[in-house]
Amino acid sequence: MTTIIEPGKPETPAENPAQGAVKGPVKGIEITEKALAKVRSALAKEGISPEQGGVRLGVQGGGCSGLSYNVRFDTQPRERDRVFQYGEIRVFVDPKSFIYLHGMVLDYQETLMQQQFVFVNPNAKKSCGCGTSFSS
Repeated sequence: MTTIIEPGKPETPAENPAQGAVKGPVKGIEITEKALAKVRSALAKEGISPEQGGVRLGVQGGGCSGLSYNVRFDTQPRERDRVFQYGEIRVFVDPKSFIYLHGMVLDYQETLMQQQFVFVNPNAKKSCGCGTSFSS
């Protein structure tokens, strides 16, 4: 069952909002306005409407610190995904990745040297210099 989460609202399973509601604040994933703006423009550039798809955040094994962040587009959530709704933008996170990503903030930085999404992750014990790899 896919879970749809709107920040600041209780967690509610998408298929039956009356059952399974969780009371209290949800510790999920936050996204800054800069990151949301970049996701919007990237979706438009790819020709994907927010109703059709969203952005998938994940974690996979690899990188210099053991785990690597993953950002990509997806057409729909998978069966057990948590879906975070930020206005018209949907963010999909699989259950295993959520273990490492809960409580994190996704930001976007533009400098003279680089443009990139930045993961501010309280679960990371150490990270590498490039910012795309961590260990917990």
